[in-house]
Amino acid sequence: MTKRKLRSEAWFGGTGMNAMMHRSWMKNEGLPADSFDGRPVIGICNTWSELTPCNAHFRQIAEKVRRGVLEAGGLPMEFPVMSLGESNLRPTAMLFRNLVSMDVEESIRGNPIDGVVLLVGCDKTTPALLMGAASCDLPTIAVSGGPMLNGRFRGAEVGSGTHLWRFSEDVKAGKMTVEDFMDAEACMARSAGHCMTMGTASTMASMVESLGMGMPGNAAIPAVDSRRNVLAQLAGRRIVDMVHEDLVMSKILTRKAFENAIRTNAAIGGSTNAVIHLLAIAGRMGIPLELDDWDRFGRDVPTIVDLMPSGRFLMEDFYYAGGLPVVLRALDEAGLLNSDALTVNGRTIGENNATAENYNKEVIRPLDKPLTEDGGVMILRGNLVPGGAVIKPSAATPALMQHTGRAVVFENIEQYHDTINDPDLDIDETCIMVLKNCGPRGYPGMAEVGNMGLPPKILKKGITDMVRISDARMSGTAYGTVVLHSTPEAALGGPLAIVRNGDMITLDARNRSLTVDLTDAEIAERMADWTPPEPPMTGGYQKLYFDHVLGADKGCDLDFLPGTRGADVPRHSH
Repeated sequence: MTKRKLRSEAWFGGTGMNAMMHRSWMKNEGLPADSFDGRPVIGICNTWSELTPCNAHFRQIAEKVRRGVLEAGGLPMEFPVMSLGESNLRPTAMLFRNLVSMDVEESIRGNPIDGVVLLVGCDKTTPALLMGAASCDLPTIAVSGGPMLNGRFRGAEVGSGTHLWRFSEDVKAGKMTVEDFMDAEACMARSAGHCMTMGTASTMASMVESLGMGMPGNAAIPAVDSRRNVLAQLAGRRIVDMVHEDLVMSKILTRKAFENAIRTNAAIGGSTNAVIHLLAIAGRMGIPLELDDWDRFGRDVPTIVDLMPSGRFLMEDFYYAGGLPVVLRALDEAGLLNSDALTVNGRTIGENNATAENYNKEVIRPLDKPLTEDGGVMILRGNLVPGGAVIKPSAATPALMQHTGRAVVFENIEQYHDTINDPDLDIDETCIMVLKNCGPRGYPGMAEVGNMGLPPKILKKGITDMVRISDARMSGTAYGTVVLHSTPEAALGGPLAIVRNGDMITLDARNRSLTVDLTDAEIAERMADWTPPEPPMTGGYQKLYFDHVLGADKGCDLDFLPGTRGADVPRHSH
């Protein structure tokens, strides 16, 4: 193979003052002179943090990547970026996804890096790192941290997030004691790793693999399984070859790759959050992806992975059944995969998964015996959501997918919390719960509050689901007949802003429709009295976010961030 001149040589090559300065300072880390002989410099972008429990084991994974890079003749250089822990970060980790993408982009561009390995795990770390790296377009591999082991509580399997919502509602309904609820706490997260349900973290790990940005098997290997470390080490070896091959992200993240990811999300019963994140990643690559593509490509793909929250099993079971390669092979054999799409290992996605075997047909069902016939994410439109909204059929109650009900409106999340437990709240199971001002600008950051818990007076009747509508998101671990991402959001003056208690709303999922029984003139009259919200802060990042965030239908990126800007840095620092 002909040796290419590498990007890092602009820092370390030659005998001039700047080259001497760069090498000299690096040598205080104990690096020998031949470290700068033109070998590829590989950045290991690490989102390790003890405040991000999902990623707290990343020091070990980084070390395995480092070992692989050294074995392949590269020079590994680990660097940190802000870590987004979904479980702790307030007001929501989503608020900071774009900030981290900027951190990643400028860290890669401004440093002597020829290729990069992204260590991703907790929900927003995956899209944030892919978005930032895409704007630089260097050879890149994503390595996910892997899911936790299955939860176990009193002989039953417990899913992270999913059972939190279930147990919480059981307490409200009087079916579970507070003492038992507290006992379950230690049973949900009993090892390193991210959520072991098909929540957003597992979904995005699957998106990494289906996009071709991760090594085969990336999606499902448990965090504590030794094979997760093997995958990390092999990724370290492979990234060095990718640099020599000049296999950059734009050669992998093509339109075909995103179509594959959309269909994969349908087949696995993936999180609705994948819609926003894939739109944002595609925007960074300049790929023309739009909201309706989710219906266009995912509409006829059945859900065949029987995992919580849609089904019964968990990620550990998914891996033992054969993992995502089995799903990809099934899609390929059904003509639902662009099998010629290139992946990071230099092979096509079809070649990677051609021999995958299904070891448990209860966990990964045949396409002709799916968990849900109509999988994927439905895109709804109508006078209530002219810019679109999403609903996840596999997590919804079929009988509620065509429903008309009286609106019970919560103007913000505080009003919801203040009134939802009130026994005098005027609500019954036929009503439709509406939550406003929880979108990108309204919260700010579009928090995962869309799966509003039902009122205790309803739960005590044995009712476990109602239609809920908001401009918020919900956790990928959640479930229910929940309409999300209503666009335009209420804080931007979308029709959701003027819905009042008592308005009649119709959800007609079969016809992809969501409407409020108001005329255009009535909506306009109400809008004339609407007042937009003030920014959450007068300065700082939250003000920047508020002023520049795009809607959910555009991926919630900042309006000045889409596009690939490359990695050229023509000027020296001295």
